[in-house]
Amino acid sequence: MKFFASLVCVVALLLTAAAPAPSFRIAKLHYGGGGDWYANKTSLPNLIQFCNRTLKTNIAPDEATVELDSPELFTYPFLHMTGHGNVAFTEAEAKNLRRYLIGGGFLHIDDNYGLDKFIRPEMKKVFPELEFVELPFSHPIYHQKFNFPKGLPKIHEHDGKRPQGFGLLYKGRLVCFYTYECDLGNGWEDVGTYQDPPEKHDEALRMGANLVTYALTQD
Repeated sequence: MKFFASLVCVVALLLTAAAPAPSFRIAKLHYGGGGDWYANKTSLPNLIQFCNRTLKTNIAPDEATVELDSPELFTYPFLHMTGHGNVAFTEAEAKNLRRYLIGGGFLHIDDNYGLDKFIRPEMKKVFPELEFVELPFSHPIYHQKFNFPKGLPKIHEHDGKRPQGFGLLYKGRLVCFYTYECDLGNGWEDVGTYQDPPEKHDEALRMGANLVTYALTQD
């Protein structure tokens, strides 16, 4: 755990120093249960490219794929999860994810429409004592390099609901940020994939860059 915490501190310094540094990698979570964990194939590469260009980070251009029971989990300071369907964590996986998050890791869950009813009970396995809370628009995650005074951008319409950003706060630290009714990851994909206007793509990438910055620099 000390090594992982040190890694997060180093990454935070790199973000603020804007100096050349060894790359770190962002990972996509390969989870069980049959859901399409592999969705949005171009989203993370595009987000990484955007962060390297606008934040002056040096994130490795190729995303990693990691399972919750892998020891490599603790080498990735930012973990992204998406999908439309079923999610299932084993008891051992839930315990390992808890260790990862308590130890300094950060999980971004992006509901790709249909994930909500599955992910909430699974995250209860990880933090039975916590509840998802909607973060206010004043929260720093919306005010990093890019300002989002009205919270998350709305990329796709499904049920006419507003986009919401939920968090799990462990001892005051945001360990998991859950984007709901937003389709943020879809917005990161190549322009033209969903016939979204380019401004939606840019808006989504700016919010994604805020997530990366906040995850790696929060106390």
